[in-house]
Amino acid sequence: MKFDAIVIGSGQAGTPLVFKLASEGMKVAFIEKEHLGGTCLNDGCTPTKAYVASARRMYDALNGEVLGVFIPNGVKVNLLKVKERKDKLIQKSVDGIAKGVDSEEKISFFKGEAKFTGTKSITVNGDQLESDQIFINVGARPLIPEPFQGLDYLTNQSILELDILPEHLAIIGGSYIGLEFGQMFRRFGSQVTIVEKADRIISREDEDVSAEIQKVMEREGVEFRLGAECIGAQKNEDGSYNVKVDCKNGEPEFTASHVLLAAGRIPNTDLLNLEATGVEVDKKGYIRVNDELETNIPGIYALGDCNGKGAFTHTAYNDFEIVSANLFENGKRKVSDRILTYGLFVDPPLGRAGINLQEAKEKGLNVLVGYKEMKEVSRAKEKGETNGFMRVIVDADSNKILGATVLGVGGDEIISGILNVMYADVPYTVIRDSVQVHPTVSELIPTLLEGLEKQG
Repeated sequence: MKFDAIVIGSGQAGTPLVFKLASEGMKVAFIEKEHLGGTCLNDGCTPTKAYVASARRMYDALNGEVLGVFIPNGVKVNLLKVKERKDKLIQKSVDGIAKGVDSEEKISFFKGEAKFTGTKSITVNGDQLESDQIFINVGARPLIPEPFQGLDYLTNQSILELDILPEHLAIIGGSYIGLEFGQMFRRFGSQVTIVEKADRIISREDEDVSAEIQKVMEREGVEFRLGAECIGAQKNEDGSYNVKVDCKNGEPEFTASHVLLAAGRIPNTDLLNLEATGVEVDKKGYIRVNDELETNIPGIYALGDCNGKGAFTHTAYNDFEIVSANLFENGKRKVSDRILTYGLFVDPPLGRAGINLQEAKEKGLNVLVGYKEMKEVSRAKEKGETNGFMRVIVDADSNKILGATVLGVGGDEIISGILNVMYADVPYTVIRDSVQVHPTVSELIPTLLEGLEKQG
């Protein structure tokens, strides 16, 4: 079967691309091996943020007294109800995609695993498909460390299917996924221990960011075992696990009822038989692409997590926008034009844009830094949420903003205001001299920028 285009994977780049290609009159083959919508919709953003919202309600119910609200004892989570709500949210979106695919005559949907049989040919469920244009959007999956292979472990996908609360959840990995699940399940009522081989959590962030998030989570009862040297686990006869950490401080192992692996992700490119195409991948399996997301083989593109250019829903969707604009709008959009931005959705949330202080120092940049603790922000004090801080990094020569970190109430939303100034490519004085709404957390950004200090 010959097509004008083949799209492999229905994630946040593949799905909109399929509909765009069809709207341009192209006959498209759409392949998905698991579920429509990809990781974000089914196993990532949508379900986890639904759980985060439930965990926050639990936290509010247990901590109303500080705001003068007394809630009688007896609050507990019904994990089955939390799961049912999550499932309904997902199903509504999946049904919407499926309906759109079914109603578009230019789209032929194939449920199954795609494998290349040649440079521009693919087999799926015995069907042979060919096209001069192929778009790969196969995403990534959890990394399973060797000591845990063969063990009855949980991943970010399977933990969302639990309907009974874990008594003691051991989380292997102190990065973004592990921290979000750690806080939410602690708030639900589980005992939680996070095991991390590094000396601190989320080591790509500035040290004070790592320390502040750890402090907040420890106050809520999450235990951290850092500097773990020999991580592993063994299942006991009663179904529990002996989790080995072999750290310098503390007991060398502990017992947990469940083990969640959150030690990183690997691209699904090894499932495609890319050897048949000549498409190049790096040593980690990510597909090499140019600034327009085309591989070394003309006509084959890689979008989303599998190209190593960003492991976020928003970067995957931007990949779609780049390809779409360049193919159909005579655009000249490039991956290198985008500014790194992301959030960590613990509570308080972390919003990040551009570089952080650690990166500025490593690059030897001449920078000015503005810093403000959340306990100095009136709106944060009024809400009773004063954990965290804000930091903005400015190029001392051009007066352009290079990056920002907002860890605190509303940080995941506030960061967008700073990001917009960065994209506008204007001096920081534009936002410094602006008038913001009072009382908000955002109104302290101009104040912060009035007190920039030179970094030695």
